[in-house]
Amino acid sequence: MESSKQTAINTTYLSILGNVLLAIAKGITGIFGNSYALIADAIESTTDVFASVLVLFGIKYSTKPADENHPYGHGKAEPLITFAVVGFLLISATIIAYESIINIQTPHKVPEKYTLIVLGIIVIIKELFYRFVSKKSDATNSTSLKADAWHHRSDAITSLMAFIGISIAIYMGKGYENADDWAALLASGFIVYNAFLIFRPALSEIMDEHLYDDFIEEIRLASENVEGVIAIEKCFVRKAGLFFHIDLHLIVKGDISVTKGHAIAHDLKNKLQEKFPEISDVLIHVEPHHQYPASPQ
Repeated sequence: MESSKQTAINTTYLSILGNVLLAIAKGITGIFGNSYALIADAIESTTDVFASVLVLFGIKYSTKPADENHPYGHGKAEPLITFAVVGFLLISATIIAYESIINIQTPHKVPEKYTLIVLGIIVIIKELFYRFVSKKSDATNSTSLKADAWHHRSDAITSLMAFIGISIAIYMGKGYENADDWAALLASGFIVYNAFLIFRPALSEIMDEHLYDDFIEEIRLASENVEGVIAIEKCFVRKAGLFFHIDLHLIVKGDISVTKGHAIAHDLKNKLQEKFPEISDVLIHVEPHHQYPASPQ
């Protein structure tokens, strides 16, 4: 558990550093290169910095251990933070769309050619960031880290749109000076769409939606190797932050003692947590198998 937490935290620190450096690079290049699309892109990256800081806070808070007031831990804070990250994305999209509409109506110079080089590098870096952070989010089961990954993908899309728009403005000549502004406006629509892609799984986590059929099957197969386990009748999985809570019905012989059934349940819990470190807790209800009726009182 501690390993997953530290991996998520380290990934977020890297994300924050990358967003700060790229926001500065975009802003400077946009101002001196006469590109409103790059300036809008810099604004989006600036909001990414605040979003990543929120993700860092969410990961640290959601991995706090259970206490008297939070017996199931603090994991549900993570999807709540994801909702806030989605809010930042929507704010970014709104700012970019507004600035683009204003700039479309404002005559301005054609962007400098070197802005294309900067944008090309940014698109590559941001896509690499997306793949790296997305991979870490899958490894740690972090919803908010996945949202942060999509921030990088949104940034890559915004930069790609700016690249296309500036290319049109430069090479098509007079009359196409505001092509990069139209590109930024189009990119804001992509950002809104990505916000929905981030919001949906976070909502599922809050609502404890059934999404883990493959994981449940792995739990069933692992349970079969525990001595005394006849079958698993029911198995429910709830995600809380980086970890999972499991509720299952364990079927054992009906003629064994309560003490023996209790011991089998503990063996099963230990086996599952050993095999799947991402499992925070397992609540087991023991049921007798119909072929082995309980002994008479």
